[in-house]
Amino acid sequence: MKTEDSKHALIVDKKYEGKFVAMEGFTSRHVVAAGNDPERVMKAASKKGIAEPVIVFIPKGNITQIY
Repeated sequence: MKTEDSKHALIVDKKYEGKFVAMEGFTSRHVVAAGNDPERVMKAASKKGIAEPVIVFIPKGNITQIY
């Protein structure tokens, strides 16, 4: 469910809560890999042809996290 605040969120899909996600770049919200281990997420993104993926952690619940 999207709310007014979620339009500013990097990732709004709850299935990624508590996980590391890899995106194509800083201007993309397209998730190319996700998991509990950032190294494995990086390797999975690389296997999909993303040379320099952006890896972020998506916190659980309604928490703001600043990187």
